[in-house]
Amino acid sequence: MIWQRYRNELIVAAALLFALSAFFYKHTKRAEMAQSNQQMAKEFALLKETVSLKKIWGNKQIGKKVDALKNLVNPSKMVWQKKGRKLHMTLHDLTASEVNRVVTRILNIPVQVQKLKSEKTGNTYSMEIVCKW
Repeated sequence: MIWQRYRNELIVAAALLFALSAFFYKHTKRAEMAQSNQQMAKEFALLKETVSLKKIWGNKQIGKKVDALKNLVNPSKMVWQKKGRKLHMTLHDLTASEVNRVVTRILNIPVQVQKLKSEKTGNTYSMEIVCKW
């Protein structure tokens, strides 16, 4: 009875309610899609970085770069032990410039430094380096 008189207003209210629910649904789906795209972009960047690191670490020339460390200091100051893909190098009676050269070269080669021990006695330095690749 009273519903008959306000039938058009009820239809408009229902249509407005439907339009608002559709708007909020669209808004939430768009936000979810943007978040999903952002997450996929982060994962893609991580995958790209992993592939490039795998290429660097799988390089066959790393062994030759490690062998070039022999030429940095006088062989009488060095004990060199290389087994497979592991290097154990002990240096003694080094000057500050020689230590700087060795550490800079080690940090620029893609190797995993397992041990880097340095001791200063007077004006000379002693170092022990263990690394693998």
